[in-house]
Amino acid sequence: MNVPLPETAGFLSTLRSTILDVLPILGLILFFQFVILRKPIPQPRRIITGGILVVLGLTFFLMGLEKALFPLGRIMATQLCSAEFIGIAPGETPLWHDYGWIYLFAALTGFATAIAEPALIAVAMKASEVSAGTIPQRGLRLAVATGVAVALVLGTYRIVTGTPLHWYILAGYAIVILQTLFASKSIIALAYDSGGVATSTVTVPIVVALGLGLSQAVPGRSPALDGFGMIALACLFPIIAVLAYAQYRQWLLTFAKSR
Repeated sequence: MNVPLPETAGFLSTLRSTILDVLPILGLILFFQFVILRKPIPQPRRIITGGILVVLGLTFFLMGLEKALFPLGRIMATQLCSAEFIGIAPGETPLWHDYGWIYLFAALTGFATAIAEPALIAVAMKASEVSAGTIPQRGLRLAVATGVAVALVLGTYRIVTGTPLHWYILAGYAIVILQTLFASKSIIALAYDSGGVATSTVTVPIVVALGLGLSQAVPGRSPALDGFGMIALACLFPIIAVLAYAQYRQWLLTFAKSR
């Protein structure tokens, strides 16, 4: 009798869970298509092929998270926070500024993952298209990525120091409200959406892995209490960054006209 390999069993289990998760969406679409609209599905072969690819892609993605991204985030955080690496004696309590490398790693990770985020690329393309190029695709992506980088630096600092998350959230949204009062109406909705698209398929797993790994590596921190919350910051600071970018471009335009 052939016994399935652990990898095969894990793949089949993840595939089954993914199919069960997708079934309600499929049922909803079929209900509206056949019962409400009462029309046949256009290009059924193409849609079925695409649906199969989506299910397989989600399955492999979830397996990749479990086998690579989450362990990698934990390993990197542990290595960068080890007493030997940061240069303190074993048993000595590190200070917040001893974790400089973890701040740099968080900033670069946030910037790189946001730049590669498919949802952000799609929104930036459409924003540039509907604005006839007045909102540059590259500039929007760089602004959002910078916001995510700043958010992860503050998130890692919060975990290292143990300061309450709501302080950062309240201060951040106070800044957003002030920016909104003076920002152009044409950019406000896009800026608010930027926080959501910046924390999607690529960014969220890596940020969660980093937060949980760091909370396990820093003495006195709890993964359940301190490991989460970085996604909230990563949603907030891109809004600030995009509004600041729009206001900067507006200032440049006004300055150019006044000369």
